[in-house]
Amino acid sequence: MSGPLTSSNDVLTKLRAVLEPHGVFLRGVVNFADGDRAPVLKEGAAAASVVLLGNIGSSIWPAFERWRDAPANKDARNPLDTWSKAVIEPVAQDFGATAYFPSDPPWQPFQQWAMRAEGLRPSPLGILIHPQYGLWHGYRGALGFGRALVAAPPARHVHPCDHCSGKPCLSACPAAAVLATGFQISPCRAHLGAAEGKAGCMVSGCLARNACPVGVQYRYRPEQLQFHMAALSV
Repeated sequence: MSGPLTSSNDVLTKLRAVLEPHGVFLRGVVNFADGDRAPVLKEGAAAASVVLLGNIGSSIWPAFERWRDAPANKDARNPLDTWSKAVIEPVAQDFGATAYFPSDPPWQPFQQWAMRAEGLRPSPLGILIHPQYGLWHGYRGALGFGRALVAAPPARHVHPCDHCSGKPCLSACPAAAVLATGFQISPCRAHLGAAEGKAGCMVSGCLARNACPVGVQYRYRPEQLQFHMAALSV
């Protein structure tokens, strides 16, 4: 990266350009006020802002597959987390930022940051639902900065679940693990380990997630769905 970054627009514009080839999007900015629980920068001070980074639909999958197919990466443990770090950590260094990842302690409140940055709320599956992307998006990391970054305020979304009359996610789960009151982990895991689950959700992806009518055009590719389901069975 060449030249000083003199404004928030410089930072965000150049971040977008650097991350675009990897299919990683800027998902929003959180600025911290006095009294907020702000993450700690590598220098030891509290961050003034974080920029959330993540995927929209299968945006990261082509770049991730190319990386995973390289001989040096074929045996990588936790390959998607490892790839995320391989992409994001050099960017953090170039921009003088601190990188945070959902997979690493100290566990950062990524969902809370996302709700602040994008105005989202959880679905009955526990996944934050986006009014456009539905359940087909994610957060691969975040960058912390020592100064506040000016960004557009989060949009005021109508929560899609509040206006979903059929709520097919509640009836599509064969394990009855998706309830209006929240997601039940134990019956889900038991189902995935049974023959029906191995032939169903483990092959085609979570049936309840697939049943959501929001953002179907962003649904993950079959190989990406199987990758994520295989990670759940570990």
